[in-house]
Amino acid sequence: MSSMTIRNLRDETKRGIQARARQQGHSAEEEVRRILDAAVLPPERIKIGTALASVGREFGGIDLTIVRDPAPARSAQFEP
Repeated sequence: MSSMTIRNLRDETKRGIQARARQQGHSAEEEVRRILDAAVLPPERIKIGTALASVGREFGGIDLTIVRDPAPARSAQFEP
């Protein structure tokens, strides 16, 4: 985790952050982290599974029949 120092912060801004933090029930430092995250991070990132499912739907999707082997798993054998 990184840290950052912000210089020349207006007193009004600091008081506003402190007031927001009190309203939310957390520290001013946490409030600043949340404000910065909301400003620069996408609201919802697309996960690979969601993206692949979307592509599949575009092409009509597929039906899969998944058959699992009921046999118990065996440990790997590394000796001949």
